[in-house]
Amino acid sequence: MHIGVEIFPTDTTIGAVELAREAEAHGFESLWFPEHSHIPTRRTTPWGGREGAPPLPEFYWRTHDPFVALGACAAVTSTIKLATGICLVAQRDPIHTAKEVASVDSISGGRFLFGIGYGWNKEEMAQHGTPYLERRAILRENILAMKQLWTNDEASFEGDHVTIEPSWAWPKPTQQPHPPVILGGTAGPRTAADIAEFCDGWMPIGGHRPLEKLDEVRAACEKIGRDPATVEIGLFGAPPDAEKLESLAARGVTRAVMGLPQGDRSEVLATLEELAPLVEQMADVPVG
Repeated sequence: MHIGVEIFPTDTTIGAVELAREAEAHGFESLWFPEHSHIPTRRTTPWGGREGAPPLPEFYWRTHDPFVALGACAAVTSTIKLATGICLVAQRDPIHTAKEVASVDSISGGRFLFGIGYGWNKEEMAQHGTPYLERRAILRENILAMKQLWTNDEASFEGDHVTIEPSWAWPKPTQQPHPPVILGGTAGPRTAADIAEFCDGWMPIGGHRPLEKLDEVRAACEKIGRDPATVEIGLFGAPPDAEKLESLAARGVTRAVMGLPQGDRSEVLATLEELAPLVEQMADVPVG
């Protein structure tokens, strides 16, 4: 099992570049940065879309652009995988995003993981011109369009939400045919169908029974004739406990990503030190 770490990179915590160096030096497999372009001050959507959620933490509107931060991290590392966790694809331009993904993958020598999600903040989406109820359909078409740009010398796409006339777009990703596309979030029927259709992995968020929809994802794959084993299963917000991680590995989880504190440099580095033994402990644990 691979062990990764995640943090909102901001101007109030450890620098992204130093964190990348330290995470790689401690043997972590991957480093994940989330995305929020901005947080409207008149937001009424509760945190995570969950009624009764606590107030939204300040780091949500202080976070750096993940692609810029990951590009900087790529320049000072050589082995650690660099990931969006997650990228809000539905509120982004697919042509621009395809180039950012390909650029980071190229600069890093093929170390990029494209974590994506539908998003929950209605007001943030609205200011990008994305209707909340159409976010799933828009994400789907954006990803399908990006795949055309990554894999064809002359790319085009025609959908209900995205149209790309025949175009040239480089660089192409170093990873072929493209970096892994990993969908985050709970898998209901529609999410499971999306994972089966156009994703390389699924990464639900840890908590109570995080893998309860795993059978639904596997059934969605079988329905379209896809081998469920080709969908890599990860867990975001995984517990820093070897026994629990071994249990998750037995369920088929290949990657566990653990959150770092949104604290100062010393607090973040101390947590890296605490988590580092799990890297070696879990390295040879069988999966599935």
